[in-house]
Amino acid sequence: MTPRAFWIWLIAVALLAIGLRTIYPAADPPWRTTVGILWHDEGAWVHNARNRALFGAWRQDEWNPMYIAPVFTGFEYLSFAAFGVGVRQARLVSEIAGVGSVLLLACGVRRIGGDVAGLIAGGLLATNYVYVMYDRAAIMEALMVAFIVASWYSSVRAEERASWGAVAGVMAVLAFFTKAAAAFYIGTLGLAAVIQLLAPGTDLRPEAAKDLPPERGSHATANTAALWTLAGLVLALGVIAATFVVPNWREYRFYNWQISVTRKPSYDLKSIADRVSWFPVLHDTFTRMWFAVCVGVLGAWGLLLRWRSTRMSERLLVLWLAVGTIELLLHDVGNERRFVFLIPPLIAVTSLVLGRRAGLVSEDAALVPRRRAWIVAPLILYTAYVLVGPIARLPFLYVVKESVRLSAFLALALGVAVIATWPRGIRLLSRGGWRMRAAVSLAAAIMAADLVQFWQYASIRTYKNYEASRAIGRALPPGTLVHGKLANGLALENHIRPVFVGHGFGNFADRKQREDVRYILTYIEPSPGYEGSQIQEILDEYPHRRIIMTFDVAETPSGHDRAALIDKRARD
Repeated sequence: MTPRAFWIWLIAVALLAIGLRTIYPAADPPWRTTVGILWHDEGAWVHNARNRALFGAWRQDEWNPMYIAPVFTGFEYLSFAAFGVGVRQARLVSEIAGVGSVLLLACGVRRIGGDVAGLIAGGLLATNYVYVMYDRAAIMEALMVAFIVASWYSSVRAEERASWGAVAGVMAVLAFFTKAAAAFYIGTLGLAAVIQLLAPGTDLRPEAAKDLPPERGSHATANTAALWTLAGLVLALGVIAATFVVPNWREYRFYNWQISVTRKPSYDLKSIADRVSWFPVLHDTFTRMWFAVCVGVLGAWGLLLRWRSTRMSERLLVLWLAVGTIELLLHDVGNERRFVFLIPPLIAVTSLVLGRRAGLVSEDAALVPRRRAWIVAPLILYTAYVLVGPIARLPFLYVVKESVRLSAFLALALGVAVIATWPRGIRLLSRGGWRMRAAVSLAAAIMAADLVQFWQYASIRTYKNYEASRAIGRALPPGTLVHGKLANGLALENHIRPVFVGHGFGNFADRKQREDVRYILTYIEPSPGYEGSQIQEILDEYPHRRIIMTFDVAETPSGHDRAALIDKRARD
């Protein structure tokens, strides 16, 4: 492929990515086949940016997510300041970040895997249905993952010019201050840099005596890049700590520890065991992208088995997947949005396998004695579980117990078969050499399947939440105080002042004493106070309340939900 042809195709991929993310910009997120996006989170997370744009001050009440996501809040404010407050403007940040991540992943994979691998990576990420949906929502995942991809791309560039390592460190820190869930990646990037410095030529097979193959960058350059990376991490963390964290330590600790950690699922052995078993079967994400999961996981094993000859950027992909998965298993697999950061590395490794016409695992794997395979049998069995789980769950969709049992049985059979046939079976997996046209055709077929999923979403799209927000603007004058989570969710197309009430945070403590807040927005279908018991407690405090008007909204898979604007003091 000529350079000119590559850039023409990359522009086509970029246009496709832009189209999928910007068409129907005010439509509701998927509700019939949800991907885990809660539509009322959009207004809640842009709350401080909206406050600043409309009322001139970041803080208006006791819900201030800018202490969790200052970078996201800053970008949202820039969008509001430039184009006004609205659903479209709020989503613009994620849309731009999503397109940027597509281009950066494509260019990064191209540098280590070739032109075709780069285009496959860009095409698969541009059309991945789950990834597209999060790029269309005004929540933090898209921007966080875009910074992680930018950090990885900078690590690729650091193999030629070491100072790019500092950029990788800065991007990782910006990802963390976009959403704290990116903490795993700061550790991942630091670990990759330390490994490069301490063991640049480590081989998992001690008996291997092959010399390192020629690489684009020398070990000296790679070690210098690792030092730049650590410097970038330390410098960026130091600057943000001095200018933001320390001056706002009380609020920062409250939002990032008490809300983000202590409120999360418990960390006892049973809870962790549940998360380990739920990981591949609880949500639809891995089912929707099963091919990339299979090839990406096996390809990561292949990179691990030839660790001695891999670049730091390739090692970083493996660590991204491994450390990210461990973080999920220890912390939370209940929210599907947590899985989004695994999509780019799975697609990157898949694209490297296809573009290099390599086997799913390294040829070195067949040289590992079977006795050593038995030593890592637990990892092999869990890998098999991750591969079969997304498909084995289909007969028992959303019935977790039965999905886990069937997946465990099939994984045990597959894992034992792999070890029993070692190394003959591994040799089959290590075979490559397919035609490039076949790899491109396969990637095109996967992209087409994702486009079908998007078409299905578009064909039944609704604008219920958008229209409800506009209706509230016609019913209430600007500056009206309104209680409830839905007040934030329905605030982007009007100028009300939402008073967020979380469960144990936000304006929770005085929720029953806010006589200055006359109105509350809440669900009445599928049930009154559906969004939380704290909302029902407010309703119970005002037995003489009166419903002023109702709105169609889209939240549950039925698509027939209703919210209500309620006057809490109807007799006054």
